[in-house]
Amino acid sequence: MAVGLPTRPQGEVRPHHGIHGIADRLWARGFRFLFVLDAVGLFATMVLINLVRFGVSWPTYPLTHYMIGFSIATAIHLAICYLAGMYEREPRIGHRAWLPQAMFAMAIGVAVEGVAVVLLDRYLMPRLNLLALFVVGSLVLTGNRRWSRRLAIARQGPSRVVLVGAADAVAMAQQHLVGDQDSIVVCTADNTANLAQLVLESGATDVLLLDVQAFGTVFPEPLTALEALGVGFHQRVGAHETLLGLQSVREVAGMPFVRLRTHTMSSHKHRLKRGLDLVLLALGAPIAIPLLLVLIVYVRLRAGSPVFYRQVRRGRDGVPFNLLKFRTMVNDAEQAGPVLSSADDPRVIPGLRWMRSTRFDELPQLWNVLRGEMSLVGPRPERPEFADDLAAMVPGYGRRDELRPGLTGLAQVEGRYDTDPVYKVGYDLQYLVNWSPVLDLQILFRTIWVVVTRRV
Repeated sequence: MAVGLPTRPQGEVRPHHGIHGIADRLWARGFRFLFVLDAVGLFATMVLINLVRFGVSWPTYPLTHYMIGFSIATAIHLAICYLAGMYEREPRIGHRAWLPQAMFAMAIGVAVEGVAVVLLDRYLMPRLNLLALFVVGSLVLTGNRRWSRRLAIARQGPSRVVLVGAADAVAMAQQHLVGDQDSIVVCTADNTANLAQLVLESGATDVLLLDVQAFGTVFPEPLTALEALGVGFHQRVGAHETLLGLQSVREVAGMPFVRLRTHTMSSHKHRLKRGLDLVLLALGAPIAIPLLLVLIVYVRLRAGSPVFYRQVRRGRDGVPFNLLKFRTMVNDAEQAGPVLSSADDPRVIPGLRWMRSTRFDELPQLWNVLRGEMSLVGPRPERPEFADDLAAMVPGYGRRDELRPGLTGLAQVEGRYDTDPVYKVGYDLQYLVNWSPVLDLQILFRTIWVVVTRRV
């Protein structure tokens, strides 16, 4: 919380007693009642489809076989829905189009169930049921989220909104919000000068910024501090902003908004990214381990001992860690203090310069990836002393800390060794907001090409 930021009035804090208190504690620990709703809904859908097709006498297999198969299929769908972000905490205001995402998750689930038939040599359900499950299951997932939202509004009450913008923009927004059951306007302001105080005094739950220029006056503060208190920030999208290719636009009383967050990647994406790293490490181990052993012998013969070089780097959330590299420079190369390396650095040991130009000296960082200190793809880890200087010079540099640093990254395949840090940060932030497993795979394949062509 920012220094001097007031807290909410004590009268607004509600004690956590009874079933609501239990629900709040479970919610804080990551549990979602949507898990239960989806599990019951999907399992019941599978049973219902069988009843419609076969009546009460199901063919070929005993009832227990079907029940076990339906249970496995339900677990598969829940896992995929989680990885697809369908259990992330939703803001109290703004409608989201759930059906396309539900259909996407169900399509993947149905495909995985087809693969499971081959791997397990066991039908989870009759194959003709899968099409019906895709259609009905998508509707069930969508309906559960709409019902859950209505229950949350009934329990918590409508969102308490602060409108920030010019008088005409505020008046237009108020007209749209008239009669909206999901939100009420508790305060308006023509600028963000005293926004934190207004939000806390009015007990607001959400802030709607009606002027795109206002974002620069609330980030990083008071957005960061108020977000920590559970206040949502939303930026109105106008005709000009649509040219930026925004995709996650939410509807608030008929008005388009995008949600503003200090952390771009949600928790399910971090877990999915970590899982992808571990899978790729396992798949690449038969090649990586022999290659590392050969390089260890080569460096030992060329550079002597020690073979590895450890250096403190800045990791996720700014936490330092010891980065591992093959030693390609003379011992005590930084005896006079930290020095940025150059393309023709005289400290490099003869016969090892090719390792630096091909980035083979970075391969021991696979150990850092295995330990969870790094990722295969992400912003390159910087030394703390240099990171502090760059953060002071380059706006937005600190956003890189949201991710685990990477063995390679978008800045490495798009830029060059001497690309200015300002442009590298642009690549890193572009990667941050557009992350997907496909993007990671693309960057890894492009990294191989960069290494082969030595385009650094």
